[in-house]
Amino acid sequence: MTSGDFVTGSGDGTRAVRAGLPEPVKHEPTLPGPVFAAHFHLPGDPTGPYTYGRDENPTWTLLERAIGELEAPGQEGVTTLAFPSGMAAISAVLFSQLRAGDVVVLPDDGYQVLPLVREQLTAYGIEVRTAPTAGDAQLDVLDGAKLLWIETPSNPGLDVCDVRRLVEAAHAQGTLVAVDNTLATPLGQRPLELGADFSVASGTKMLTGHGDILLGYVTALDAGPMAPVRRWRKIVGAIPGPMEAWLAHRSLATLQLRADRQNANALVIAEALRGRPEVTGLRYPGLPDDPSHKIASQQMRRFGCVVSFTLSTRARADRFLDALRLVDDATSFGGVRSTAERRGRWGGDAVPEGFIRLSAGAEDPEDLVADILRALDESAE
Repeated sequence: MTSGDFVTGSGDGTRAVRAGLPEPVKHEPTLPGPVFAAHFHLPGDPTGPYTYGRDENPTWTLLERAIGELEAPGQEGVTTLAFPSGMAAISAVLFSQLRAGDVVVLPDDGYQVLPLVREQLTAYGIEVRTAPTAGDAQLDVLDGAKLLWIETPSNPGLDVCDVRRLVEAAHAQGTLVAVDNTLATPLGQRPLELGADFSVASGTKMLTGHGDILLGYVTALDAGPMAPVRRWRKIVGAIPGPMEAWLAHRSLATLQLRADRQNANALVIAEALRGRPEVTGLRYPGLPDDPSHKIASQQMRRFGCVVSFTLSTRARADRFLDALRLVDDATSFGGVRSTAERRGRWGGDAVPEGFIRLSAGAEDPEDLVADILRALDESAE
């Protein structure tokens, strides 16, 4: 949906609290409740914003406007489309933009479902090339591509690429660029301001932040490339429920509060882990000595809530996770309750058996650090 008026105030907190709200009407709620409707009154010709529930919904409209105001504040013509999951949003961009004979470049260290996407794209006659995120390695396989897919920071390895550099090279040869902004959120990174054509994310994670909603979205400044994405959503019926959309919009109001606390907690945890001899491969872009820090600090405003590291064996990692009390052993990330998991249990990620992805929640940092260090001590052989 096209973004509404510019949100008064330029601070992240003000923007998150006010984004997407309608003009105030006496006796009406500031955020209208979810609209449950499969159809709308529609006499005469089928014109107007709301005709059928698979095409548009007033609750989506407000959420899409809010996300657009966060992804591209102050920009005219921002278009956002909401989807029922992050993978629905990712699939909509890939399968609406690519045809048989096209070339797409994906990261080989991205989200674990991307290998399944690669198989499907290949089955449709699309050439898929892959390269790591670090070192801007995707540039080496970019020649002749129709679409470049970037995931930065990468999940779960937390490598970062130079978005501006990749966008410049891609656009010089007519290649579209999509950036998966899930881990950073619009408060941490704005891909459209860095030149990308699409900013795509799973709103399931930190954007909504409570571990109770599945959601995805695509945002762009150019309506042209978004038209096929909208058409794809209509054809496959990949639409969010109005209740989920309303809950997501409600959750945005605390995004800045949650992001600041969770980012700060992640840094404190990473600093505490840095001094532990049993911890190897520690990664957090916010650490000054992290391999990603230099580039991340040039294009990110917040470094995210995820910390990754490796313990010596699968058994040691499992004992560590079992010993945690304030950190839930669960997948996903970005919630107000801290989570951690041994990522190798899913397959699909090229990580050691003892690799841990930890998502910092909003608990007190002292309590989290104490719990993590105690669990490390108790899990020692």
